[in-house]
Amino acid sequence: MVIASKLMVIGMIALSLAIGFLTFYLFSDLSKEKKKKHIEELTSQLINFVVFVWLGKIVLNLSTFLSDPLSILAYPSDSKAFYFAIVLTAFSLLYKSKRKKINLLPLMGSFIHIFLLSSFVHEFIQLVIGDNTYSFGYLILLAILIGAFFILREHVTIAIQLIIQLTTYFIGMVILSIVNPFVTVFGYIVEPWFFGGVLITSIGSLTYQLRKRDT
Repeated sequence: MVIASKLMVIGMIALSLAIGFLTFYLFSDLSKEKKKKHIEELTSQLINFVVFVWLGKIVLNLSTFLSDPLSILAYPSDSKAFYFAIVLTAFSLLYKSKRKKINLLPLMGSFIHIFLLSSFVHEFIQLVIGDNTYSFGYLILLAILIGAFFILREHVTIAIQLIIQLTTYFIGMVILSIVNPFVTVFGYIVEPWFFGGVLITSIGSLTYQLRKRDT
């Protein structure tokens, strides 16, 4: 039963991401070559993220891992492992950007597209199949952000769009965390302070990228 439940959770996330990538490929206004390049890079980062989550499980339960390595498989990937993976993924992206291996701003624009659509599909499944009523507020927020995404991309630069989307998303998530007992992102419970920290870091990084591009 436990294994079946875990497989169902993994299956929902995999389906959501697959639909997110598919909609990006079908509806993105980028060239086919750029779409392919962004999909390859974001897929690579997604694989890294999964590895970092498992690394977080080991690091955060190091004493248990050292005494009984196989027992770490029984530990669920909690919010701390999720935070750990996000921080390492962010450092990985910034490092690649600094080494000029990727152009971070366009890639983040593609990431927002995939993230919003994947999250919407995941929360819709949670609401309909899982009967998770707490998904309803997040679903509305995502629907607003998806609509704004397709409208804004025709009128503003990627950097401005990212700032608007990130600010709206994190403010919305903080409000939801006050209204609801908890909020989740792909099944991980996330605390309000983390949304604030990521918002400040993201806008700081975007501002740095803009200044660097203008110099």
